[in-house]
This record gives sequence, structure tokens and C-alpha cells, in this order.
Amino acid sequence: MSKNASNTVKLTIDPKNLPPLAAQQRAELEAVAAMPDEQIDYSDAPYLPDAVWMKAAEQLPHAKKQITLRIDAEVLEFFKHTGKRYQSRMNAVLRSYVEAHKAQAK
Repeated sequence: MSKNASNTVKLTIDPKNLPPLAAQQRAELEAVAAMPDEQIDYSDAPYLPDAVWMKAAEQLPHAKKQITLRIDAEVLEFFKHTGKRYQSRMNAVLRSYVEAHKAQAK
């Protein structure tokens, strides 16, 4: 955790070095892994379209520019309901879109 002059707290997690699982968490994951796919309840999982750009960036860039942007009310409400740092998530989706289109242009 780092803190800068504006009192913004930034947390990062390394996906290659995750914290250890508790015994109960490990048991639950092993139980689900042993189930056939047909028996797993996915009803509470969010809908994710099969778009290539949905893979969010693993690490956000540090240089950002403040702008004024008009967003559809429905889109803004969706991201706001995802919790704090919704603007960073919006940025991550846009960054993933850009990266996917850069890859396709090559």
C-alpha cells in the first residue's frame, strides 16, 4: 500500500503471487473442481460478453489526463454500482479495448 500527497491509497495485487488460501477456501475450491460443469451453479455470475476487449488490463498506467466526458446514464450507473474506483474500472475497459484493436491492426 502506498500513499501520495493527495491521500489517495493505491492497493495492488500480483496475480502471480496471491495470498495463501484458508483451509475452508481450499476445500470449497476443491469441491467445485471435482464437480462436472453441469452441476455448477453459475446463476450469480455476472454476464460477460465474448468480446476480446473485456480482458481488463492487469496494471493501470500511471500517467492520466483529466477530461470531461459525456457517458450514457445507464453505462455510468452500471459502473457506479460496481463500487469504489468505478472510474478506474471504466478506464481499464477502455484500455483493454484499445490494446485489442492495436493487436488487430498489426
